[in-house]
Amino acid sequence: MILTSAAISIFIVSYALIATERVHRVAAALGGVAGMVVIGVVDAETAFFDPHTGIDWNVIFLLFGMMVIVGVLKQTGLFEFLALWAAQKSEGKPYKLLVLLVLVGATVAPILDNVTCVLLVAPVTLSVCRQLGLSPSPYLISLILASNIGGTATLIGDPPNIIIGSRAGLSFTDFLVHSLPLTVILLAGFIVMARFLFRKHFTQPVDLSALRDLRPVDAITNMRLLVRCLVVLALVMVAFSLHTVLHLDPSTVAMMGAGATVLVSSTTPEEFLEEVEWGTLAFFMALFVLVGALVEVGIIGRIGEMAAEAMGERELLGATALLFGSAVIGAFVDNIPYTTATVPVVQDMVAATGSSGADSPLWWAFVFGADLGGNTTAVAAGANVVVLGIAAKAGSPISFWGFTKYGIVVTVASLLVAWLYVYLRYFALA
Repeated sequence: MILTSAAISIFIVSYALIATERVHRVAAALGGVAGMVVIGVVDAETAFFDPHTGIDWNVIFLLFGMMVIVGVLKQTGLFEFLALWAAQKSEGKPYKLLVLLVLVGATVAPILDNVTCVLLVAPVTLSVCRQLGLSPSPYLISLILASNIGGTATLIGDPPNIIIGSRAGLSFTDFLVHSLPLTVILLAGFIVMARFLFRKHFTQPVDLSALRDLRPVDAITNMRLLVRCLVVLALVMVAFSLHTVLHLDPSTVAMMGAGATVLVSSTTPEEFLEEVEWGTLAFFMALFVLVGALVEVGIIGRIGEMAAEAMGERELLGATALLFGSAVIGAFVDNIPYTTATVPVVQDMVAATGSSGADSPLWWAFVFGADLGGNTTAVAAGANVVVLGIAAKAGSPISFWGFTKYGIVVTVASLLVAWLYVYLRYFALA
C-alpha cells in the first residue's frame, strides 16, 4: 500500500510539473522515472524489456525512422514547395489556409499514422505561416486535432488502433466500415468549430503580393533526390497498409524506409539525423516507464477491473464507460501505454457479453475513447508531443495550457458525437 501510494504521488508530481511547465517536460518525466527507481518500482527489466511496463520500442523506432525520412525529404525543398502552394491557394484568407492544412492532415493521418502525418505536415505549416507572417500556433494546434481525429479512421491511423486491432482481431476493412463514417462527421464538425475557436486569428486577410510572382516548383532544390525519396515513401505507405499481410511491424517498416531513404540520398549522418527530435524520443521513453510503474503496482489494471464489474450485462453502460473513461484517463497518460495496459481488461469485458471482434461495440467505444481522448491535453497523444517539440525547436513554442484549452473543448464535443454514433449504430438501430 505504501509503495502504491508513493508511485501515485511521484506520478502526480511529475505530471503536475509537466502541466505547469515549471521545469522542462523531459526533465520532469526523467525525474519521475528516477523517483520510481528509488522506491523500487522500476528496474532495468521493467523499464527496458517488460512488454507491459517497459518502453514500447516499436513506437520509439517508428518515430525515429519517420523522423529520418522527414529529415532527408526536407533537403529537397518539398516543404517549401508545399508551403508556397498552400499560401497561394489560401488567397490570403487565414481561415481558408487553416481548412486546407486540416484537410491535408486529416487525409495523410489515416494513410500513414497521425504521428507520421504531423512529422510531415508540421514543417509545412511552420513554413507557410512564416511566409505569410502568421502566428503558427492555431494552425499547428488544428493540425494536431485534425490528425488525431483522422487517425481514428484506419487500423494504422493511430498507434492505439494497432494495439487494439491486434488483440481484438480487427482488420483494416473493419476500421473503414466502423470508424471511417464517424471520422468524416467529426472532421466536418471540427472545421466548423475551428472558425469560432480561432476567430481572433482570422480578422484580417494576408497580403500575398510578395508570393504571387513566385512559382512553388522553384522551391524544389533537388528534383532527382525528391523523386527517389517519394518512391521510398510510397513503398513505406504501401507496407504500412499491408503490414499484417507482410508480417512486419510498423516500426520495422519505418526503419527499413529510413535506411532506404539514406541509401538513395547518399546523405551524411549529420544531415539525416539533424531533424530527429531527440528530446521528444526521450520524453516518450520516460512516459512509458512512468505509466509502466503504475501498471506494475496495479493501479491501471484495477481501474479496468472495476469498470468490468460495474458493467455486468449492461453493454451500453460498458461502452459508455470505455468511451468516456478512456478519454479521461488518456488525457493524463499517453494513450499508447494506457491502451496497452487496458486492452486485456476490455478483452475480458467483451468475452463476458458473448460477442467478439468487430461485432462488439465495446471494442469500438474503446477505440474512439483512446483515439479522441488524445486531443485533450498536450501530452495525451504522440502527435501532440511531436508537434510541440517541433514548434519549440522552430522558436514558436506552444505551452501546455495553450494547447489544452482548445483540446478539451474539441474532445468533449467529439466524445458526445461519438457516444451518439455508438448508441445509434450498435444499440438503437442494431
